[in-house]
Amino acid sequence: MCKVIAIANQKGGVGKTTTAISLGISLSRLKQKVLLIDLDGQANLTMSLGYEPDELNNTITNLIENRINDYNYKIDTEKYFIETEGIYLLPSDIGLSSIEVKMLNTLNRENILKNIIKDFKDMFDFILIDCLPLLGNLTINALAASDSVIIPVQSQYLSMRGMEQLMQTIIGIKAQINPNLEIEGILLTMYDKRTNLSKEVFDEIYETYGDYINVFENAITISTKIAEAPSQGVSIFTYNPNSEVAKSYELLAREVLNNE
Repeated sequence: MCKVIAIANQKGGVGKTTTAISLGISLSRLKQKVLLIDLDGQANLTMSLGYEPDELNNTITNLIENRINDYNYKIDTEKYFIETEGIYLLPSDIGLSSIEVKMLNTLNRENILKNIIKDFKDMFDFILIDCLPLLGNLTINALAASDSVIIPVQSQYLSMRGMEQLMQTIIGIKAQINPNLEIEGILLTMYDKRTNLSKEVFDEIYETYGDYINVFENAITISTKIAEAPSQGVSIFTYNPNSEVAKSYELLAREVLNNE
């Protein structure tokens, strides 16, 4: 059975895209069939895997627009999906920003992405959705389509304090749109085990949320290598597979599988 996981936080720079790529590839290395959906008009996930959005003819933008215009539009997965580094990618482009406006006048607009995903859900073990850093209609669509959500949080106090708005959004979507939505876990990113601050942030998150929300044991270590990898159009597993951050994501993938 396929599990759909949104990777979401309204704050930028917390490692959503890196987590989507690295977790997806880690799961594929554990014999899982994985699809990554780039749901951000900036297309950072798409570019991080070496693809130029302007050169792609078929993206999530086209797919959503075709489904808005024709509810019975048949999805040609061979046309839309790109196979790379052992996973499949449904890419994005800048046009996704304008599609969000078109969605506002669409019937049942909160479930557009859910109705798209159900057409190919049985092809995968995991579908990971990289959400844009905004609690808008696209993010709501991602949460409505998902079984669970991973919340990456940078190892800083301000990043941690910004979680409350996302929590309220998740509660609202669970109450009104997707009663099956769960929080897969809070993931601490850019963790520097040499500093007291990272440890203090981890401890505070665990004390605040640990009684009712899973906090992943494997924090993602801070690394210059993972920041360099996107400039080469590859994941950390191609760029520096023996790095500590690559091992962190491998451990995270095992935690996600164990959650099953």
